[in-house]
Amino acid sequence: MEAASFTSTSQLLTVGSSSASSTTTSFSSYSSSSQSLRLLRYKPNAKALNCKSSRSFSVRSSAEDSVVTLLDYGAGNVRSLRNAIKHLGFDIKDVQTPEDILKAKRLIFPGVGAFAPAMDVLNNKGMAEALCTYIEQDRPFLGICLGLQLLFESSEENGPVKGLGLIPGVVGRFDSSKGIRVPHIGWNALEIAKDTQILDDIGNSHVYFVHSYRAMPSDENREWISSTCKYGDNFIASIQRGNVHAVQFHPEKSGDVGLSVLRRFLNPKSGRTQKLVQGNASKLAKRVIACLDVRTNDKGDLVVTKGDQYDVREHTKENEVRNLGKPVDLAGQYYNDGADEVSFLNITAFRDFPLGDLPMLQVLRYASENVFVPLTVGGGIRDFKDGNGRYYSSLEVASEYFRSGADKISIGSDAVYAAEEYLKSGVKTGKSSLEQISRVYGNQAVVVSIDPRRVYVKDPKAVEFRTVKVRNPGPNGEEYAWYQCTVSGGREGRPIGAYELAKAVEELGAGEILLNCIDCDGQGRGFDIDLIKLISDAVSIPVIASSGAGAVEHFTEVFRETNASAALAAGIFHRKEVPIQAVKEHLSKEGIEVRM
Repeated sequence: MEAASFTSTSQLLTVGSSSASSTTTSFSSYSSSSQSLRLLRYKPNAKALNCKSSRSFSVRSSAEDSVVTLLDYGAGNVRSLRNAIKHLGFDIKDVQTPEDILKAKRLIFPGVGAFAPAMDVLNNKGMAEALCTYIEQDRPFLGICLGLQLLFESSEENGPVKGLGLIPGVVGRFDSSKGIRVPHIGWNALEIAKDTQILDDIGNSHVYFVHSYRAMPSDENREWISSTCKYGDNFIASIQRGNVHAVQFHPEKSGDVGLSVLRRFLNPKSGRTQKLVQGNASKLAKRVIACLDVRTNDKGDLVVTKGDQYDVREHTKENEVRNLGKPVDLAGQYYNDGADEVSFLNITAFRDFPLGDLPMLQVLRYASENVFVPLTVGGGIRDFKDGNGRYYSSLEVASEYFRSGADKISIGSDAVYAAEEYLKSGVKTGKSSLEQISRVYGNQAVVVSIDPRRVYVKDPKAVEFRTVKVRNPGPNGEEYAWYQCTVSGGREGRPIGAYELAKAVEELGAGEILLNCIDCDGQGRGFDIDLIKLISDAVSIPVIASSGAGAVEHFTEVFRETNASAALAAGIFHRKEVPIQAVKEHLSKEGIEVRM
């Protein structure tokens, strides 16, 4: 199989993602390697931006009504936004020069990643001044996520770092001491502060957030605020003044509700084209995630499979790989069924050359065309050398997945090795895949997948790892167990416990933990509550419970008895034994908030 074409690390950090059919590239692709590497060399003491410059810009004639100008500075997955815009019937023109901003009839700025690198690119390319001019002229603008935060005076993220200074206020980190998990990941409710057309269809529905920093309401910025969201404190969820809008949530990842926000912005004269389901959103919802284990079968076809304690082959004479469907089709089905996220775990044998994994990259590209909820991909994301001895960093590998449509990257074995080294030396080298990717894309973009198995012990003091008193004693009556982490798909045990690993990867930059359990995998008897409670109580980042779901009651149990933020299932959804909607209806009936 031939390798996918891709650029150097510096280019990957600055070239905006675009669809295969796009004939334009983002402004950042015109930078030299030395300029683009500034993304990694940002200095917080950069000079303040002066938006009130006397420099004059000429504004040419407006674009066609069907064209949207996109300011994509190239950090993260913008493919989903491109697909959403095209889904709504609009064409995209990418910003290449400051003049393109000022010629725009409508401008969208989808900020993804960290505040400092974004401001560095805007300043170095002369885009910041043009952007300020455009907004001060009260022309149609929509900022998304970081595209909202950059409008404020400054941010504490790796800072202080000066922003565009258009809105009073400082962007600060969520305070985890108030009992909330940081990053803020998931579907939360809005409190509308004033009438604004683009939010007209939201009603009492959840929208999708993923961020660690937020702007706070104040008397000085109150006139800008169109909605707030409660997470620890009330933070600014959206702003509006005149034709200028920005949202902290991701409309392109918020399903039909999010598409309505984009539609209202792109075509203010449009009415509601479909009746949206009105929910009862009041707070952060528990997430139900559909997981697709993807690999090639013996015929070379890419299929969704499911293991039984990580064994994906049928127990028949042929011993064939279980085939439960096609990944793109199933992803689309789960989106329509109400899955809050879709996770692709690549268990096929491209580990020696991840960037040669063209089928998996294509799965992401095609899935993101019609799936407007977050997509996670995992499998083989690490540093490696190809057959010619050419070295590729994990950052290059992850960047290709982000550009193909992934919103989050899941790291497994490589995170175990990094944690072992960190616990041994006490030093963060910054060289691990976990550290590299979280530094550039933010920790909210990095999930660590932990694959432990139970090791029973009679005396908890007999091992150096954190143990728990288990609900069900071991085969010899043991009342305690520790959870040994594994690598290579569960085939190799490592001298590190799940508790120790979770604590270490949080410090190294993980934004979320996907917690599997080999003992429970494919058994359908429920999640390992002992394990999930141990880990979700130990860390302040979100934990996704995985392995063992067999009935709707298992989801209720894990959310009631642990601090898990989400629950993931695979086989029961693939085999249609338990529909996603049935899970959500049961949770709602039991008083657990979910997105309906």
